[in-house]
Amino acid sequence: MKGTVTAMNKKLISAITALLMCMSLAACGGSDNSSDVSQSDDTAAQTEAAVETTTAPAVPTEPVDLSKGLTDAMYSRALISEGNRSRIANAMKRAEAGESITVGVIGGSITQGSSATDHNNCYAQLFKKYWTEKFPDSEIKFVNAGIGGTNSYLGVHRADSQLLSYNPDVVIVEFSVNDSDKLMNKYSYDSLVRKILNAENDPAVMLLFTTQENGTSLQETHKEIGMAYDLPMLSYREAVYPEVAAGTLNWKDISPDNIHPNDEGHKLIGQIVERYLNSVYDDLADIDSEAVAIEAKAYTSDYYKNGRMTGASEVTPLEISGFENSGNKTYPELFPDNWVTESEGYIKFEIECQCLGFFYLKQTNGKGGKYDVYVDGERKGSLDADFTGGWGTYGETQQIILAKEAAKHTVEIKLAEGSSNTELTILGIMQS
Repeated sequence: MKGTVTAMNKKLISAITALLMCMSLAACGGSDNSSDVSQSDDTAAQTEAAVETTTAPAVPTEPVDLSKGLTDAMYSRALISEGNRSRIANAMKRAEAGESITVGVIGGSITQGSSATDHNNCYAQLFKKYWTEKFPDSEIKFVNAGIGGTNSYLGVHRADSQLLSYNPDVVIVEFSVNDSDKLMNKYSYDSLVRKILNAENDPAVMLLFTTQENGTSLQETHKEIGMAYDLPMLSYREAVYPEVAAGTLNWKDISPDNIHPNDEGHKLIGQIVERYLNSVYDDLADIDSEAVAIEAKAYTSDYYKNGRMTGASEVTPLEISGFENSGNKTYPELFPDNWVTESEGYIKFEIECQCLGFFYLKQTNGKGGKYDVYVDGERKGSLDADFTGGWGTYGETQQIILAKEAAKHTVEIKLAEGSSNTELTILGIMQS
């Protein structure tokens, strides 16, 4: 692990400690629904939870001049780990030989490019640009699987269709501000990373850790996963947050809100990624690019290793009323196969799975209803579509079953008692 952190003065430590104790874990429209999840079959798995720790950042003293770009000190903090570089080196050598290479990213709104004035200015496009300019004789294909407001729990269920189906050779994973549940997202992030690593074409995986203005990030939990598989880990959080805390960098100069990087922020991320990739390229002749096997066992129970999205048309209900098989206006191309109701709806179906969850719309129109989910006759959770007064309509995830073994279940979705609103759009079933 690189980048030894120097001691902070006591006054700054106290201020940051107080700040970290007060910060919220809500990120990019996500919410913590872990209390509404059935985990009765997974008592042992609860012991896998890790206590989040925050390392006190070094105290910068010189004001950051963004016109000069990333400083050495910022990059030194950002480089959490070089990791095993074999897979990246393998992709670089093939690109240098003129082979076609596919690079990809998966994450939330930051990866999608929110708050960049032009999509070409977001870090994901800068990542693609690096490969295009570094290897002009290679055809560089690119896939951006970033979706605003979504976490790694949804990510692991959509990765096959929206990322891995393009056979990427190098992938950046970014979910540290959208993941907020230290236990559930530890499981989902682990399964997502393993799913990518175990893809048939042995893609390289780089972990990117972003941050909110107050330092909120699931970086420490995600870092456990990266250490388990010896992956490259780069932290935008460690690059900028110590500067912001010390007053040497104004957050408003790199973000228009409390989360999303602006062009300058994306540029910093791009420079962190570029500097790391250049360090690999400089050592290319000395890196064993054939040592690409991942032999490490799963860090957690790998609950979602077979996770996938199931659309409405793939399920034959035992009973259904009020709901229709339709689409949605929020994600019309990504998730077109939905169950939609405007009046009181009811669905009953059978499904065989180990884990089960739902992806549904949170609505700002004041008409979103609350629906209870019953499994084998027992209420296991709810889908509350009401987001009146919120920042926008978005897709929310709700885990219902977390279990060690697969089993056949009867699932019912019905309007909750006392819910006067009735609208609900189920974007997909998440099952493994």
